[in-house]
Amino acid sequence: QPQIVESGGGSAQPGGSLRLSCAASGFRVNHYAMGWFRQAPGKQREGVSCVSDSDGSTYYAVSVKGRFTISRDNVKNTVWLLMDSLKPEDTAVYYCAAGGRWYSPTSADFGSWGQGTQVTVSS
Repeated sequence: QPQIVESGGGSAQPGGSLRLSCAASGFRVNHYAMGWFRQAPGKQREGVSCVSDSDGSTYYAVSVKGRFTISRDNVKNTVWLLMDSLKPEDTAVYYCAAGGRWYSPTSADFGSWGQGTQVTVSS
């Protein structure tokens, strides 16, 4: 049974940093595309960043490119999302997911999801 557990969310000031982790069990994170999504109140869930299963290619949404970095540790079976230069508009519940298209992430394509972790950016 595949399981995904996110952690690392919390509060940060604008310009600050947070690192989210996505620990997987029941499958290997390097066997599937892994993605981070977020959903703010009243908005649709959006793909933030993904890493491919094949060669580690990455995708970033325009809104986070240059500020967020996705990485994968195959030994720890964990995916990370380092978020720098945080903005209030980054406030959302962040979800980790497995199994979709890394280059064009949409929620419907990803089959396994974590429970989400809240990120709040405010001064």
